[in-house]
Amino acid sequence: MSKVLSSTLLLTLLLAIGLIFFLRAASKDRTTVVEVKSSKPPLEVLNGITTWLEERGWIRDGGNLDRQVLRFRGSVTSSQSLAILLSVFGTVGAACLGLVFIQLYTFTGWWPLCISALGPLAGLVYMRRAARVEWVELRLISPPEALGSSLLLKAHRDELIAMELELGKHLDLASDGSLLSSPI
Repeated sequence: MSKVLSSTLLLTLLLAIGLIFFLRAASKDRTTVVEVKSSKPPLEVLNGITTWLEERGWIRDGGNLDRQVLRFRGSVTSSQSLAILLSVFGTVGAACLGLVFIQLYTFTGWWPLCISALGPLAGLVYMRRAARVEWVELRLISPPEALGSSLLLKAHRDELIAMELELGKHLDLASDGSLLSSPI
């Protein structure tokens, strides 16, 4: 086996490993907990957040009155364009791996190219793992009769960022700012 072909095989395998890690990251659960404070009364803040969530398609799914928790449920779908792109990348990558095997092991003929048929599995894996049910939990920390309010929000990171950007000024919400300053 020549050094050029063995290094090409190594690089192709590294690309396959990169695709696997990308699939894992694309469907990773990014649930985060953030404490949010407001100068407005708790009922006004809870009503504002509840209305906003319901407008975005979240469904109220109970809660716990003793713990002062409201819970919302929503379905997250996978991106079809990303699934197609991952299928194409998987197919092309598998075909490249097959071509490297053909060059390394000439006696195998053209059958290693058949592994390119496994490429669309990347898109299917992504679609299965990314489509899931997610939850938003609102927990009132301050007493309901307090002048200001303090809430603990547990939700997907992107939902918390959208909430902070869209409702921040309207409801006078303030958090530690870590969601908006994080590079990821």
